[in-house]
Amino acid sequence: MSKLKIAIQKKGRLSEKSLQLLEECGIKFPNGGGKLVATSTNFPIEILFLRDDDIPQYVEQQVADIGIVGENVLIESQKKIKPVQQLGFSSCRLSLAVPKETNYTDLSYFNGKKVATSYPNILSDYFQKNNIEATIEIISGSVEIAPGIGLANAICDIVSSGSTLFSNGLKEVEKIFSSQAILIASQNLDLEKQSLLNKLLFRINAVRKAKENKYILLNAPNNCLEKITQILPGVNSPTILPLAQKGWSSLHSVISEDKFWDIIDELREAGAEGILVVPIEKFIA
Repeated sequence: MSKLKIAIQKKGRLSEKSLQLLEECGIKFPNGGGKLVATSTNFPIEILFLRDDDIPQYVEQQVADIGIVGENVLIESQKKIKPVQQLGFSSCRLSLAVPKETNYTDLSYFNGKKVATSYPNILSDYFQKNNIEATIEIISGSVEIAPGIGLANAICDIVSSGSTLFSNGLKEVEKIFSSQAILIASQNLDLEKQSLLNKLLFRINAVRKAKENKYILLNAPNNCLEKITQILPGVNSPTILPLAQKGWSSLHSVISEDKFWDIIDELREAGAEGILVVPIEKFIA
């Protein structure tokens, strides 16, 4: 039977989150001892641990069938591969930063300046679209020290919290784009491997939907059910079960994580009691 080969970053936060996602999808695999390849014991998938910058190339060349990378790496690589699905973790942004004492007003500041970056393709496109003529200094690693050592006037780099910029005397002035982890695939998957990818996507979506929703149980007097039902539509509609206490019922439903507290307040005002909220492990709609 054919195996789906997935390339993930061999170390770092993106690697940890990628492995966690596979585990939450019920995929078991040996992990440890510095191995560069691991084969799942219960799903036809083989994991390749690679440098993140190499993953797009490996997928394009079909050494790996699919991969998980940051969108910034995907766009910068300019490889002929297919973006499949954003994964909702490892969020960051690619930004321009200048020394904190700089009197920055707008993008025109960068005309005639030197900007250090590990993302020359993205930055070049951005400057071209905004009619900025600047010199791009390509460096890898420790981009933030470039202004301090006189290599450049500014930098373009990945930003998460901004603490690294601050500690190096820089300030963020322009956000180029937002990035997160994304699943990519070869443009030439055969039918069997495409079928395996579809099965993996089914599991990934079930895990992601579970994280975005909560299972809620509550008790309420029957004369409040109509109002509470309007607040709790559920997947189709709430499940209502009679309680041993006459005139009372138990309602079960699913609510969105981002609307959670607003809905709880509404439910209490509508007469709900004994509200119990439970995390969902998998959600298959």
